[in-house]
Amino acid sequence: MQVLIVVDMQNGVFATPRYQQESVTERINQLIDAADQTIFIQHTDADMLPGSEAWQVLPSLHQPANAISVTKTACDAFYRTELAQILDRLQVKHFTLCGCATDYCVDATIKNAASRGYAQTVAGDAHTTADRRAVSAAQLIDQHNDVWRDFIIPGNTLLVKDTAVILQAWQAQR
Repeated sequence: MQVLIVVDMQNGVFATPRYQQESVTERINQLIDAADQTIFIQHTDADMLPGSEAWQVLPSLHQPANAISVTKTACDAFYRTELAQILDRLQVKHFTLCGCATDYCVDATIKNAASRGYAQTVAGDAHTTADRRAVSAAQLIDQHNDVWRDFIIPGNTLLVKDTAVILQAWQAQR
């Protein structure tokens, strides 16, 4: 089963500019359309309460009828959420991950998932962030892709691949 986790692609997160938002969203839609199961991770805080317009998934994202939503309060999508239980129930050992923000919630979720023993493929061209004070979004994305490629977790797989390569591999497995 091809499982896709989409992190924080929400109206409130995108109230400020994000790097290559349109092309990243397009690639995420390609992954959603090809995945067997999509799990949307949705951040909540005082400005993004569950059910509010800010909390909603971007309207430009495809939302399959069988999509699962997980609400989180921390950068790490596993922290005090039901994500691990959902993955266990679905018998998921490997998933593909994309979303926002590269340097916060995407990174924290990837590293925790690796420590929990999940094999992952990061869609290296389907995550985004904003420019920060000391570094551009493009630099952050490149740096995180490099860090994840070299992440050491013995006996576990953490791959970074472009969306087209992921889609080709999924098609070959069907």
